[in-house]
Amino acid sequence: MPEKVLVPSIEQRLAAMVEVARRMRCKTETEKRTGHKPTITLSREFGCEGYPVAEQLKELLEQSTKEPWVIMDKALLEETAKHHDISETVFQSLGHRSLLLDDMIATLTPRWKSEREHYKLLCGQIVSLAEAGNVIIMGRGSSIITQQMNNCLHFRIYASNHFKVRSIARRAKISLQEAETLVEKKQKERVKFIRDFLDRDIADLSLYHLVFNNDKNSAACIARTIAGYLCQKGA
Repeated sequence: MPEKVLVPSIEQRLAAMVEVARRMRCKTETEKRTGHKPTITLSREFGCEGYPVAEQLKELLEQSTKEPWVIMDKALLEETAKHHDISETVFQSLGHRSLLLDDMIATLTPRWKSEREHYKLLCGQIVSLAEAGNVIIMGRGSSIITQQMNNCLHFRIYASNHFKVRSIARRAKISLQEAETLVEKKQKERVKFIRDFLDRDIADLSLYHLVFNNDKNSAACIARTIAGYLCQKGA
Protein backbone atom coordinates (compact mmCIF):
# COMPACT_ATOMS: atom_id res chain seq x y z
CA MET A 1 0.00 0.00 0.00
CA PRO A 2 1.34 3.50 -0.83
CA GLU A 3 0.67 4.84 2.66
CA LYS A 4 3.12 2.35 4.17
CA VAL A 5 6.06 4.23 2.66
CA LEU A 6 5.12 7.39 4.56
CA VAL A 7 6.60 6.16 7.87
CA PRO A 8 9.74 4.19 8.83
CA SER A 9 9.63 0.40 9.01
CA ILE A 10 7.58 -1.12 11.80
CA GLU A 11 10.52 -3.28 12.91
CA GLN A 12 12.75 -0.27 13.42
CA ARG A 13 10.13 1.61 15.43
CA LEU A 14 9.07 -1.41 17.45
CA ALA A 15 12.66 -2.02 18.51
CA ALA A 16 12.94 1.62 19.61
CA MET A 17 9.77 1.35 21.69
CA VAL A 18 10.94 -1.83 23.40
CA GLU A 19 14.21 -0.08 24.25
CA VAL A 20 12.33 2.84 25.83
CA ALA A 21 10.29 0.37 27.89
CA ARG A 22 13.51 -1.36 29.00
CA ARG A 23 14.94 1.95 30.20
CA MET A 24 11.75 2.69 32.10
CA ARG A 25 11.91 -0.64 33.92
CA CYS A 26 15.41 0.26 35.08
CA LYS A 27 14.15 3.35 36.91
CA THR A 28 13.85 3.27 40.66
CA GLU A 29 10.42 3.27 42.27
CA THR A 30 11.07 6.82 43.50
CA GLU A 31 11.73 7.99 39.96
CA LYS A 32 8.55 6.34 38.75
CA ARG A 33 6.48 8.15 41.38
CA THR A 34 8.06 11.56 40.85
CA GLY A 35 6.03 13.91 38.70
CA HIS A 36 4.10 13.27 35.52
CA LYS A 37 6.04 13.49 32.30
CA PRO A 38 4.23 15.17 29.39
CA THR A 39 2.46 13.32 26.61
CA ILE A 40 1.62 14.81 23.22
CA THR A 41 -1.27 13.70 21.04
CA LEU A 42 -1.00 14.63 17.39
CA SER A 43 -4.15 14.52 15.27
CA ARG A 44 -4.00 15.28 11.56
CA GLU A 45 -6.01 15.09 8.39
CA PHE A 46 -4.73 12.39 6.07
CA GLY A 47 -2.10 13.89 3.78
CA CYS A 48 -0.77 16.37 6.31
CA GLU A 49 2.85 15.94 7.30
CA GLY A 50 2.10 14.39 10.68
CA TYR A 51 4.91 11.89 10.80
CA PRO A 52 7.60 14.36 9.66
CA VAL A 53 6.36 16.67 12.43
CA ALA A 54 6.49 13.86 15.00
CA GLU A 55 10.02 12.82 14.00
CA GLN A 56 11.39 16.36 14.23
CA LEU A 57 9.49 17.00 17.48
CA LYS A 58 10.90 13.81 19.00
CA GLU A 59 14.42 14.97 18.19
CA LEU A 60 13.83 18.43 19.66
CA LEU A 61 12.29 17.04 22.86
CA GLU A 62 15.07 14.52 23.37
CA GLN A 63 17.57 17.36 23.05
CA SER A 64 15.73 19.54 25.56
CA THR A 65 14.75 16.87 28.12
CA LYS A 66 17.83 14.62 27.78
CA GLU A 67 15.42 11.68 27.93
CA PRO A 68 14.14 9.21 25.31
CA TRP A 69 10.81 9.83 23.60
CA VAL A 70 8.77 7.40 21.51
CA ILE A 71 6.35 7.97 18.61
CA MET A 72 3.25 5.76 18.77
CA ASP A 73 1.00 5.54 15.73
CA LYS A 74 -1.67 3.22 14.34
CA ALA A 75 0.76 0.72 12.85
CA LEU A 76 2.77 0.43 16.07
CA LEU A 77 -0.34 0.08 18.24
CA GLU A 78 -1.68 -2.63 15.93
CA GLU A 79 1.62 -4.48 15.96
CA THR A 80 1.89 -4.57 19.73
CA ALA A 81 -1.75 -5.69 19.94
CA LYS A 82 -1.00 -8.62 17.63
CA HIS A 83 2.07 -9.83 19.54
CA HIS A 84 1.23 -10.64 23.15
CA ASP A 85 4.87 -11.13 24.19
CA ILE A 86 5.84 -7.68 22.89
CA SER A 87 2.73 -6.11 24.42
CA GLU A 88 3.57 -7.60 27.81
CA THR A 89 7.22 -6.51 27.55
CA VAL A 90 6.28 -2.93 26.79
CA PHE A 91 3.12 -2.19 28.72
CA GLN A 92 3.88 -3.95 32.02
CA SER A 93 6.52 -1.27 32.62
CA LEU A 94 4.25 1.71 31.99
CA GLY A 95 2.36 1.89 35.28
CA HIS A 96 -1.07 1.21 33.81
CA ARG A 97 -3.92 2.03 36.22
CA SER A 98 -7.06 0.01 35.62
CA LEU A 99 -9.35 2.56 37.29
CA LEU A 100 -8.15 5.27 34.95
CA LEU A 101 -8.75 3.02 31.98
CA ASP A 102 -12.23 2.20 33.24
CA ASP A 103 -13.01 5.92 33.43
CA MET A 104 -11.82 6.36 29.85
CA ILE A 105 -13.75 3.38 28.53
CA ALA A 106 -16.91 4.60 30.29
CA THR A 107 -16.91 7.68 28.07
CA LEU A 108 -17.00 5.68 24.84
CA THR A 109 -20.02 5.01 22.69
CA PRO A 110 -21.81 1.68 23.36
CA ARG A 111 -22.12 1.03 19.61
CA TRP A 112 -19.23 -1.40 19.56
CA LYS A 113 -19.56 -4.64 17.63
CA SER A 114 -16.94 -7.23 16.72
CA GLU A 115 -14.01 -4.82 17.18
CA ARG A 116 -14.96 -3.72 20.68
CA GLU A 117 -12.41 -5.82 22.57
CA HIS A 118 -9.68 -5.03 20.08
CA TYR A 119 -10.22 -1.29 20.41
CA LYS A 120 -10.46 -1.62 24.18
CA LEU A 121 -6.96 -3.11 24.08
CA LEU A 122 -5.75 -0.18 21.98
CA CYS A 123 -7.37 2.25 24.42
CA GLY A 124 -5.55 0.54 27.25
CA GLN A 125 -2.26 0.90 25.43
CA ILE A 126 -2.92 4.57 24.67
CA VAL A 127 -3.80 5.33 28.30
CA SER A 128 -0.75 3.41 29.57
CA LEU A 129 1.56 5.27 27.24
CA ALA A 130 -0.03 8.63 28.01
CA GLU A 131 0.27 8.04 31.74
CA ALA A 132 3.95 7.13 31.46
CA GLY A 133 4.74 10.26 29.43
CA ASN A 134 7.54 11.14 27.01
CA VAL A 135 5.45 9.84 24.13
CA ILE A 136 3.96 11.34 20.98
CA ILE A 137 0.72 9.50 20.18
CA MET A 138 -0.59 9.87 16.67
CA GLY A 139 -4.25 9.36 15.84
CA ARG A 140 -6.54 6.50 16.95
CA GLY A 141 -8.66 9.00 18.90
CA SER A 142 -5.87 9.57 21.43
CA SER A 143 -6.73 13.26 21.80
CA ILE A 144 -10.24 12.26 22.90
CA ILE A 145 -9.30 9.23 25.00
CA THR A 146 -6.72 11.21 27.00
CA GLN A 147 -8.66 14.49 27.13
CA GLN A 148 -9.01 14.44 30.93
CA MET A 149 -5.37 13.53 31.66
CA ASN A 150 -3.53 16.54 33.03
CA ASN A 151 -0.14 15.63 31.57
CA CYS A 152 -1.47 15.45 27.99
CA LEU A 153 -1.28 18.26 25.45
CA HIS A 154 -3.23 17.99 22.21
CA PHE A 155 -2.39 19.34 18.75
CA ARG A 156 -3.99 19.02 15.32
CA ILE A 157 -2.77 19.62 11.77
CA TYR A 158 -5.07 20.40 8.85
CA ALA A 159 -4.50 21.50 5.26
CA SER A 160 -6.20 22.20 1.95
CA ASN A 161 -6.97 19.29 -0.34
CA HIS A 162 -4.47 20.76 -2.80
CA PHE A 163 -1.66 20.54 -0.24
CA LYS A 164 -2.58 17.05 0.97
CA VAL A 165 -2.81 15.52 -2.49
CA ARG A 166 0.56 16.90 -3.54
CA SER A 167 2.20 15.97 -0.28
CA ILE A 168 1.02 12.36 -0.54
CA ALA A 169 1.98 12.14 -4.22
CA ARG A 170 5.49 13.39 -3.42
CA ARG A 171 6.10 11.28 -0.32
CA ALA A 172 4.47 8.07 -1.55
CA LYS A 173 5.79 8.52 -5.11
CA ILE A 174 2.41 8.06 -6.76
CA SER A 175 0.44 10.07 -9.31
CA LEU A 176 -1.70 13.05 -8.33
CA GLN A 177 -4.81 11.11 -9.33
CA GLU A 178 -3.85 8.15 -7.14
CA ALA A 179 -3.01 10.53 -4.29
CA GLU A 180 -6.35 12.31 -4.56
CA THR A 181 -8.24 9.01 -4.39
CA LEU A 182 -6.14 7.88 -1.42
CA VAL A 183 -6.59 11.15 0.51
CA GLU A 184 -10.37 11.04 0.09
CA LYS A 185 -10.60 7.35 1.06
CA LYS A 186 -8.33 7.51 4.12
CA GLN A 187 -9.82 10.73 5.49
CA LYS A 188 -13.32 9.25 5.32
CA GLU A 189 -12.05 6.17 7.14
CA ARG A 190 -10.54 8.30 9.91
CA VAL A 191 -13.71 10.33 10.43
CA LYS A 192 -15.86 7.17 10.45
CA PHE A 193 -13.53 5.42 12.91
CA ILE A 194 -13.79 8.23 15.46
CA ARG A 195 -17.56 8.50 14.99
CA ASP A 196 -18.10 4.75 15.34
CA PHE A 197 -15.93 4.22 18.40
CA LEU A 198 -15.93 7.54 20.23
CA ASP A 199 -19.03 9.28 18.89
CA ARG A 200 -17.07 12.52 18.57
CA ASP A 201 -15.90 14.87 15.84
CA ILE A 202 -12.10 14.70 15.69
CA ALA A 203 -12.08 18.14 14.02
CA ASP A 204 -13.69 19.75 17.10
CA LEU A 205 -11.26 22.59 17.86
CA SER A 206 -12.12 22.57 21.56
CA LEU A 207 -10.12 19.34 21.91
CA TYR A 208 -6.79 20.97 21.11
CA HIS A 209 -4.27 23.30 22.69
CA LEU A 210 -3.04 24.46 19.27
CA VAL A 211 -4.12 23.84 15.66
CA PHE A 212 -1.82 24.26 12.64
CA ASN A 213 -2.47 24.96 8.98
CA ASN A 214 0.05 22.78 7.11
CA ASP A 215 -0.31 24.95 3.98
CA LYS A 216 1.25 27.85 5.87
CA ASN A 217 3.46 26.02 8.39
CA SER A 218 6.18 23.51 7.50
CA ALA A 219 6.76 20.34 9.51
CA ALA A 220 9.86 21.92 11.04
CA CYS A 221 7.94 25.06 12.05
CA ILE A 222 5.13 23.05 13.63
CA ALA A 223 7.60 20.86 15.54
CA ARG A 224 9.50 23.88 16.88
CA THR A 225 6.27 25.60 17.91
CA ILE A 226 4.99 22.57 19.82
CA ALA A 227 8.36 22.11 21.55
CA GLY A 228 8.36 25.79 22.52
CA TYR A 229 4.80 25.54 23.76
CA LEU A 230 5.70 22.64 26.04
CA CYS A 231 8.60 24.69 27.39
CA GLN A 232 6.32 27.68 28.08
CA LYS A 233 3.80 25.43 29.81
CA GLY A 234 6.55 24.01 32.00
CA ALA A 235 5.68 20.50 30.83
